[in-house]
Amino acid sequence: MNVELLRTLVEARGIPGREEAIREIVRKEMEPLVDEVTTDTMGNVVCVKKGDGKKRLMIAAHMDEIGFIVKFVDDKGFVRLQPLGGFDPRQLFAQRVVVTTSNGDTLPGVLAYGSKPVHMLTDAEKAQAPQLDTFFVDLGLPADTVKEKVRVGDMVTMDRKMEQCGDCFTCKCMDDRVGVYVMVEAVRAVKKHKVDVYAVATVQEEVGLRGAETAAYHIQPDIGVALDVTIANDFPGPPEQDAVTKLGAGAAIKIMDGSLICNPKLVEHFRCIAEKKGIPHQMEVLPRGGTDAGAIQRSRAGIASITLSVPTRYIHTVNEMVHASDVQAAVDLLSAYISDAHTGDYAL
Repeated sequence: MNVELLRTLVEARGIPGREEAIREIVRKEMEPLVDEVTTDTMGNVVCVKKGDGKKRLMIAAHMDEIGFIVKFVDDKGFVRLQPLGGFDPRQLFAQRVVVTTSNGDTLPGVLAYGSKPVHMLTDAEKAQAPQLDTFFVDLGLPADTVKEKVRVGDMVTMDRKMEQCGDCFTCKCMDDRVGVYVMVEAVRAVKKHKVDVYAVATVQEEVGLRGAETAAYHIQPDIGVALDVTIANDFPGPPEQDAVTKLGAGAAIKIMDGSLICNPKLVEHFRCIAEKKGIPHQMEVLPRGGTDAGAIQRSRAGIASITLSVPTRYIHTVNEMVHASDVQAAVDLLSAYISDAHTGDYAL
């Protein structure tokens, strides 16, 4: 694995609408690999690797991570937040954040819950479910300094470095920087292909699949492949039938999620390639949640679409965890599919 590229991607900061740091990483990595790199009005990075011009394959991996923007600074200098993306408030206690100001400065802060210390709480108060709007950021600075440096709309992201845990990697936003990683490395690995490849690092997925929607409308692909994480509930607590996927069992070929039912012929094409080449894989049925493929599929008159997923534990927390072998399996399967995509007939 190109561990340093994965580290660079997952440690970068970029909430929906503020993906500029990741955009530059993608441009730097992809420019030597493709024929053309452009950025559209939405901020999607569109990387074109030309084939024979007969079919267009759009690959989408989103750059944005769940986070916050500043919505208010009070007279004591405490910062209130507007979430962008689906946080579980129970996972946010005792965390650290970074506020990125309009001029690019970064201010470390403590994400705190507006409550009495635990030893002063009544049993009834302890039982109350946490609410996102009760959290605030303490920057440890005088109020005047905070108001001088921090503006409404500034980006706030979780503060975590990538760590290796055994055969796994964990960080704040494997969702979906690991998908961006898979896209870059698969394009790097491809030797021969006939389809025109449009590798798109998309924006604003976490708030409604917005970048993929506009990119697909413009590109008009024949085939759409989204790259994203999926749930791996293979830890104590969830029942076995709700695991969805398991870490270390291979890349996940999605059958359906809350945003799309994948084209069945496309699903079978991915499965056949994986079986033929001995690439570890598992089949994914995700009852809720969605990916960029849901937006691609519904573009214009409809596009044959699928998602290739990386199984991930603890999604939408600061400790999202992936297995190195699953990541490599996703790279291998995607690169093999790119080489064979021209043979697919997905008419229903």
